[in-house]
Amino acid sequence: MENTSLKILVADDDADDRAILEDAMMELNASQVLCFAQNGEEVLRLLGTDFNADQKPALIILDLNMPKLNGTETLRRIKEDERFNTVPVIIYSTSLNPLEKDKCMLLGAHSYITKPVTLQESMDTAKAFLSFCEETSLPVNYRQ
Repeated sequence: MENTSLKILVADDDADDRAILEDAMMELNASQVLCFAQNGEEVLRLLGTDFNADQKPALIILDLNMPKLNGTETLRRIKEDERFNTVPVIIYSTSLNPLEKDKCMLLGAHSYITKPVTLQESMDTAKAFLSFCEETSLPVNYRQ
């Protein structure tokens, strides 16, 4: 992993959903910013090995329904970890359940986004993720 590049850590067990987001980022010439995990356990492992308190991802995107460790529990553990609790986390799910959304927001999620259905929505979502990273106060070593 390059120390000077912005990274968005995406956790999603659905290969199609990962590919759609990656395709949208490729269209924006930004696929290099993505780092994928297939479940919450893998997110926590990557945070412990590929990232550290000085080299944090700019944004973490979590699907809710994943095997091994779901998005809600992963969010809870990230927010309890002093090294990463300031990293913004966006929940990215097909679930429209307002109780799930409220629970995630109470646990410290920055926002809750419903997964896109159309190609245009996918592009808009990818642009929103990139814009969010650019607008967030990031350490200088994360700016490209």
